[in-house]
This record gives sequence, structure tokens and C-alpha cells, in this order.
Amino acid sequence: MSVIDPRAIIDPTATLADGVEVGPWSIVGAGVEIGEGTVIGPHVVLRGPTRIGKHNRIYQFASVGEDTPDLKYQGEPTTLVIGDHNVIREGATIHRGTVQDRGETTLGDHNLIMAYAHIGHDSVIGNHCILVNNTALAGHVHVGDWAILSGFTLVHQYVHIGAHAFSGMGTAIGKDVPAFVTVFGNPAQARSMNFEGMRRRGFSEDCMQALRRAYKVVYRQGLTRDQALLELGELAGEYAEVALFRDSVAASNRGITR
Repeated sequence: MSVIDPRAIIDPTATLADGVEVGPWSIVGAGVEIGEGTVIGPHVVLRGPTRIGKHNRIYQFASVGEDTPDLKYQGEPTTLVIGDHNVIREGATIHRGTVQDRGETTLGDHNLIMAYAHIGHDSVIGNHCILVNNTALAGHVHVGDWAILSGFTLVHQYVHIGAHAFSGMGTAIGKDVPAFVTVFGNPAQARSMNFEGMRRRGFSEDCMQALRRAYKVVYRQGLTRDQALLELGELAGEYAEVALFRDSVAASNRGITR
């Protein structure tokens, strides 16, 4: 049974599953779908078309599913899709897509979006990611699984951030960040790999040593990208994690953060 505060405003076209809670003075707009067990705090604004999965929690003053301010957006029907078990903290903003790209902004499962973080239009966030306070993603940004973006990280449009990557506080990212890589600074510079995060997730020492060797091939030997990718071939065949790192370097269109 859903629990809807009488002071909340629910559009008649919104769909709320069993066990949804909506706090006082929150607005659930037209075309919003909310999955089982999701809790919407007070003073939240949800605009559609937006689909929110199961067992999420959205805190006060968050704005989820709003139109993008991108000037090319002219009111076309676009969507926001949010998976399961996400936490969206106070004042976070997440915009729907534009028809010039995917037409959809996507947030996966088990993510923590902390206070006042922003996810711009057409962005794709994987699973188990953390966007720390005041992190801001411009439109068209892709973030891989388990990535962590520290407070006040700024990400330029069209940037891809690989799985398990990490950014330090106040980092300004204008180029792609390969999987596992740690970046700091304004502009961002690659410093190492996210070995502490890997240890916490149970990566073996052999795997981390292989990734250290792979990092040196790309960042320390003065090779071109094509030369580095060729050099990584054998190691990538032995370790799936190195293959993930190599593939994220190979897929970069903006160039990787150096």
C-alpha cells in the first residue's frame, strides 16, 4: 500500500506502484512512473516522462526529470529512466534527454547521487557509481560502473569516464578517462589508477600488478595510442581487467586524459 501525504500533488496520469511513499509538498507530474518501495521525500519535484524503478530514495528539494536548459531542446518528448536501489540526495538535479542525442537520460542501479550534484541531458550513468556533492555532468556524459567522482568535479559534454575510475576533489575533466584511472586537477591529469577502490572490491594483487604494467605502457613509455594498444595485446588476453582498460582507451573519441 502506498503512503501519500495529503499535501503532495500527484498528477492523475502518474503511476505509483505498491509501497511507494511521497512526502509533503512534493509534486509528481504527468507521465511519471514510480516503482515498488521507492520513497520520495518532501519538496521533491518529479517531471515526466520519467520512469523510476524499485526501492529508490529521493531526498528533499531534488528536481528529477526536468526539461534540459540546452538551447537546442524545443520541448520534444524525451525521457529519464532510473533503475533500482539508487539514493538521490538533497538538491540534486537530473534532466531528461534531447532528440538530438539519445532522447533519454539513464541512471542505472545502486548509485549514490549526493547533495546538489547535477546529471545533464542524455547522460548515461552505470551501476554502483558515486557522484559526490556538487559534482556536475554536462550533457552527453557517460560514466562506467563503480566510478567515483569526488566533490566539485566538473565533466565536459561528451566525455566518457570508464568503469572504476576516480576523480579527486575539484577536478575539471575535459577528455575521456579510461577505466580504473585516477585523475586530479584543473585541467584533469592522470595520476595513477584507483588501486584503493580495487582493493575494497576484492581485486587480486596479480590483477592490480597487471593493471600497473598496462598503465605504464599507456602513460609512461612515450608511445602513440596505437602503439600502446598493440603493446597491451598479450596482457589484455590474460586479464579481463586489462582488456577493459585497453578497450576504454581504444574507444576514446575526445582523446584520453594525460
